[in-house]
Amino acid sequence: MNTTILLKTDKELKNKASRVAKELGVPLTTVMNAYLRQFVRDRRISLSIEPQLSDKKLKELLAISAEMDADIKNQKVFTNADDLLKHLKLSV
Repeated sequence: MNTTILLKTDKELKNKASRVAKELGVPLTTVMNAYLRQFVRDRRISLSIEPQLSDKKLKELLAISAEMDADIKNQKVFTNADDLLKHLKLSV
């Protein structure tokens, strides 16, 4: 038997949550039910305030890393911190 929960929330937050759920291919109701099941099962509230990298940003960073790896032969290598600081023109 299903029941309805009336929840007051910010309209913009609800719209953003609906868009994200849609992007993931699930209804917002499914997301909320999953959170409720986890809350009941674990008997605790677990929220993360750490921002997650989007797929786009992760791909961008991986491309930069691959580019740097490919250009490793042209990069200067330092054997000690003093040489690095001199190269960066920072006082030692």
